Amino acid sequence: MKKSIKLIALFVAFQLSMVSIFAQNKAQQIEQLLSKYNEYGQFNGSALVAENGKVIFKKGFGSANMEWNIPNQPDTKFRLGSISKQFTALLIVKLAEEGKIKLDVPITTYLPDYPKENGDKITIHHLLTHTSGIPNYTNAPNFFKDKARNPYTPAEFVKTFSSLPLEFAPGEKFNYSNSGYFLLGYIIEKITGKTYEQYLQETIFTPLKMVNSGYDHSDVILKNRAAGYERKGKLISNAPYVDMSIPYAAGSLYSTVEDLYLWDQALYTNKLLSEKSMESLFKPYIKVGDASYGYGWFVDEFDNGDKGKLKMVGHGGGINGFNTIISRIFTDKNLVVLLNNTGGTVLGEMTDAIQAILYNKPFEQPKKSLALELLDVYTEKGAVAGTETFKKLKNDPSYAIKEDDMNRVGYQLLQTGKKKEAIEIFKINVETFPKSGNVYDSLGEAYLADGDKKLAISNYKKSVELDPTNENGKKVLDELLKNKAK
Repeated sequence: MKKSIKLIALFVAFQLSMVSIFAQNKAQQIEQLLSKYNEYGQFNGSALVAENGKVIFKKGFGSANMEWNIPNQPDTKFRLGSISKQFTALLIVKLAEEGKIKLDVPITTYLPDYPKENGDKITIHHLLTHTSGIPNYTNAPNFFKDKARNPYTPAEFVKTFSSLPLEFAPGEKFNYSNSGYFLLGYIIEKITGKTYEQYLQETIFTPLKMVNSGYDHSDVILKNRAAGYERKGKLISNAPYVDMSIPYAAGSLYSTVEDLYLWDQALYTNKLLSEKSMESLFKPYIKVGDASYGYGWFVDEFDNGDKGKLKMVGHGGGINGFNTIISRIFTDKNLVVLLNNTGGTVLGEMTDAIQAILYNKPFEQPKKSLALELLDVYTEKGAVAGTETFKKLKNDPSYAIKEDDMNRVGYQLLQTGKKKEAIEIFKINVETFPKSGNVYDSLGEAYLADGDKKLAISNYKKSVELDPTNENGKKVLDELLKNKAK
């Protein structure tokens, strides 16, 4: 009997040691992966990865402050952008659980001053799922130039979009809208009699001991806060200022990778919500491409080969100088958090690779972004030289054409008046990603800016054909066709 107990003990010890070795090996692979992305100028931030609910990797890469050469660390605070939406959604569901709000009644029930023509048709559920039809305020022409730097009260800012025509009948389709989540924050204030920030703090951050998270204010001295930067080719500059009253409940929070791990773990418990209410956050209410949207979360599946598909939820975020992502696989309590402070980058690509490492699956090795090389050439030497450089480098295995990077570079050229050069970049994207509606939309915009309405119409048509949710593209196309008919 004693021998068998010893054998069992030895076997358990062996199993535990093997688990530790595997975790260590995975952590090394993750570090090598992110170090290479950092070397290629595609990741400058902090990362945390948990497997089976246990942290196996956390580390900072690059600088939190480049002027002072202060490194990013696991406790560095980053602006979250739209990851904030999942916190707002939980607060709303909490109020519903307490009977203080109903999700299926018109928003005018709680906002009596909201224009009734639209407000009587829109429910809280529509706001939570981006199905309200309210235009996204960040898509407004010259938004960042005219409004983003100015402080507003929630009541004042709601008036900037509340009377705009709806883009579609509420509930009819999905169209991502920061306006909807801004309204949810305002509704929270009306119901609770507290500021969104106060209610968030006492309902989530304090109970979960998320002491390094909060509503960001530019004027507050905040220890360990990362500065935000933006990359233009190989050049890095300070990100433009945005007043934090603007993103509000749609994107004004800050946190650390360590605090977001506390958040992740709490979502497996009933500390904040009942089991039924918690499940409501992650239901696939409406299709969005190959995924769906819940309440503040995209709902998707991770293909684990022979072992089947695993439920995965996540969300990305972007705000001046910052790019973020959180990805959670329920079955194994696996978590990936990446917070970056050099603007837009390929965090989705990195997350896919890390999830593959966790499941011992093959993954794409990091490659240099061809877009970053091309921007400098197109900017300094023009369209012909840029296209020649593309032809030379496109078959180089150390480079990759990354859709989002190419799109960002195209818009950077467009914003500096280099229309012909922007068109060439967008054409490369169209050739490389012919099934993406977004690349045709961008090319259409560049042709329109260059005065070629015929090619603009052609590309906008292709965009909305490939992506029927492209409401802005439809609007521009309708306008172009109307003017053509006159």
